[in-house]
This record gives sequence, structure tokens and C-alpha cells, in this order.
Amino acid sequence: MERSTEVSYGWPDDPVPLAPETAPVPEYASGSLGDLLPTLVAGQGVPGFAPRIAELTPADRNCVFLIDGLGWEQIRSHPDEAPYLTSLLGSSRGGTGRPVTAGFPATTATSLASVGTGRHPGTHGLLGYTVRDPGTGALMNQLRWKPWTAPRVWQPYPTVFRLAHEAGVHTAQVSSPAFERTPLTQVALSGGTFHGRLSGEERMDFAAEQLAAGDRSLVYTYYSELDGAGHRFGIDSDAWRGQLMFVDRLAQRLAEQLPPRSALYVTADHGMVDIPFDEEHRIDFDEDWELRAGVALLGGEGRARHVYAVPGAEADVLTCWREVVGERFWVAGREEAISLGWFGDEIDARVHGRIGDVVVAAHDDVAITASVNEPHESAMAGMHGSMTPAEQFVPLLEVRS
Repeated sequence: MERSTEVSYGWPDDPVPLAPETAPVPEYASGSLGDLLPTLVAGQGVPGFAPRIAELTPADRNCVFLIDGLGWEQIRSHPDEAPYLTSLLGSSRGGTGRPVTAGFPATTATSLASVGTGRHPGTHGLLGYTVRDPGTGALMNQLRWKPWTAPRVWQPYPTVFRLAHEAGVHTAQVSSPAFERTPLTQVALSGGTFHGRLSGEERMDFAAEQLAAGDRSLVYTYYSELDGAGHRFGIDSDAWRGQLMFVDRLAQRLAEQLPPRSALYVTADHGMVDIPFDEEHRIDFDEDWELRAGVALLGGEGRARHVYAVPGAEADVLTCWREVVGERFWVAGREEAISLGWFGDEIDARVHGRIGDVVVAAHDDVAITASVNEPHESAMAGMHGSMTPAEQFVPLLEVRS
């Protein structure tokens, strides 16, 4: 897109940095992932919850099938590979044909915590792939949970699943056995009973059984391999398209087994964009002396960065990052990002210091990589995390019986 070339830093040809207030903030409190389960259990009569997504209507039995990496725009762009999901696009968000938003950053740890706790990132506190632990000063990987941190201290709120189970709703999670005892599952998806099933088909069949097991049921099931194919090969790859075809069949398989009085919601934790492997689209922090100046730690991921400055250098780091990458990224100081609502309307005190002194979100198809310190992540073809429609918009496809 064309941008203004008005005077910015005293040179007539300097481009104007993107204004942080122009970033499309997620639809917190009325149409984001953190609003889904509170809306569903409110309709089941669980005390303490009120509906937030106004377009949804109650059902006695609710099933959420979360497909990791299945963005709204990716479904719309692949009708041949996903004929069943495409046929459901008009059902999304209560029949409005609209997506919901993932939340910022649009990444798995953040989104799964939003789904499971019914809270937004600023309160549940899982603010990205990696963030600084204010207590230790070290980067905490919230997907792999390294270094070890007490889960209930890091995220103390009960999950919606737990509260629904305590209120008498039959509650179950059906996922890979590998996820049963992970800290992320403990803090985001625990409550009721976890059932490990290896294959996608087994998960769909058992999720339907669990849905029928109670007069009021809340069942969650999950599939991750689409996201894995996107990261490794990109969403413009045969491998990714093959996975999309498979998840399309899984969704239909589950939908065809719904017991009476059920609602199935097919959603995702984020979308994805392919980032070309060249210097124009990948800015290597580890090789860029300007971006490294005054920076103590680089957190987040390629398209959604938390930048932690050396004490006293915060203002200089913010100015430098705006000058160097501000034409292609939204760049905000911590308090500015908070005031603009990037992480939701509330920020818990324990969470405040996890946010970068500078928060950076990609606008274009670009990423800030770190080839030395993040070699695996830097080699990914497909990435996500920011507030662009391709990453933020996720489906809320609905099937009722």
C-alpha cells in the first residue's frame, strides 16, 4: 500500500511511521476467543457467567473443535481443499458470516489461554511465545514452559472448564495424549476429564461420545498438525493443503455424529502468513546493530515482538525501532500499547512487567527474526502473531443438531 512521504524526522524523503493507534485491536469482550466459552456456559446456566458474543444462542451440549492455524482468510482462499468448512462460512458467529478475533499476540499459547480461561491476555498473562519473567529477568517460553515456572503462579485463574464441571456440566477435553500433563494444559485447558486419543478420527468419534454423555456437556477437542505444516512448508504448499483437506473431513465427521440438542463450533487459535526468505521480508535482529542497541532481551516471535530495553534506554530503543522498522510495523511503548487496548481492557499487576518496553506488531508480510538465538523459529516458512486480518480473523463455524 502507498504511504505518505511527509516530513517525519527532518528529512523530506523519510516515510512516516505507522501510528500505533491505527492497529486493528482485537474485538475483546464481544467477539474474541476469550469470549467464546463464557458465552457457551452462560447459556448452560453456569453461575458467574454472562454471554459476551451476542450472536450465539444457547445449547445444552456444546463442542469446540479448535484447529491450530486455521485462519478465516485461509478457509476462504481454499474452497476446493475445504469444501465442508467453506459450506459453513455463512454459519460463522451465529449465522452472521463473520469471523471472531484471536487476540494479541495471535499465537497458540496466548489464544489457548484465552479460550480456556475466558479471559483476555492482559489478565491471564500468557502474552506471547516468549516473555520476560519480571521475577527472574529471564525469557519464559509459554508454549514449551521453559524455564520451569510454577503454573498456578504464572496463571492463577480457574479455567471455564473447571467452573463448568463444578456446576454439574459434563466436561471433557479430547486431544493428543502428549498434551495431558503439560503446564499449558494445566493453566488453560484443565477441568473435567482429559481423554488422550492419538488419531484425528479417534478424537472426533470420542468427542461425539463425550458430548452425548451428559444432559449438559462442554467438550473441547484439538488438532495441531495443520499449524505444523504451515510453519514448516508455508500455507502455499501441498503439505499444508493436504492437511487442510484432512481437517475438513474431520470437521464433517464430527458434525455428522452430533447428539440431539448440540452445537458444534469449529474455530482456531490464529491464522498464518508466508514470509519470503529474503532480506527484504526477514530482518535479522542478531545481525542488525541498530535494533540491538540498548536491548537487553528480545521476546515474542517474528511478527509480534516484546523488546526489553536496558534500564534507562527505553525511550531511545522506542525511537530507534520506530525509525528503523516503523514503516512496516506498528511500534508502541508499553504504556501506549496498554492504553490502546492491545492486550485487552485490563492488565493485571503481575502481568505488567511481562510486556515489552517496546511492543512491535507486523503490518506487512515481514518478520523480525533472530538467526543466532532463535534458529528454529527463524527457519519457519509460515508465521503469525500480529493484528493483520490473515492472523487475527478466525472462524466460529456452527453446526447444530
